[in-house]
Amino acid sequence: MEQKVNVVSRSQWGAAAALRRERLTDSAQRVIIHHTAFESCKSLSECNDQLVTIQTMHMKERGFDDIGYNFLVAGDGTMFEGRGWGVAGAHTRGNNHDSLGIAFMGNFNRDTPSQEAVSAVTRLLQSAVCQGFLHQDFVLLGHRDLGNTECPGEKLYAVLPQLRRTD
Repeated sequence: MEQKVNVVSRSQWGAAAALRRERLTDSAQRVIIHHTAFESCKSLSECNDQLVTIQTMHMKERGFDDIGYNFLVAGDGTMFEGRGWGVAGAHTRGNNHDSLGIAFMGNFNRDTPSQEAVSAVTRLLQSAVCQGFLHQDFVLLGHRDLGNTECPGEKLYAVLPQLRRTD
């Protein structure tokens, strides 16, 4: 059964226009979990500011067409639209053509992800499967599974099995 997921839209958090949007050719086959490695944001305005900072860094310093992630989640479970559904991300080099990139906002080498954030991502994945944006037999990975990185941090990586359960 699909659970409603409230997502803060790009316009609500103040996103700049994407330079280009490449559509996925089919439902995503994989979900790749990241962390932003910033401090956790504590309010909607603080999260909005952080999102603008991340998007600016991704576009100006890294040369991306937009913020790299499809969605981001704050510690209180607030979900933010990054590139959104059906759009190829720029979150995991060589692995963006068939995946959905979701970033937990915070640094999970030292912080433990909140149950609210974990639950919000689980609901988002359920919704994605129900809407056809994510294949029902998707594979869930941490960024470190596909590259030489600590991302998504030890404490978030440890809870990935909880995210794999979407029943």
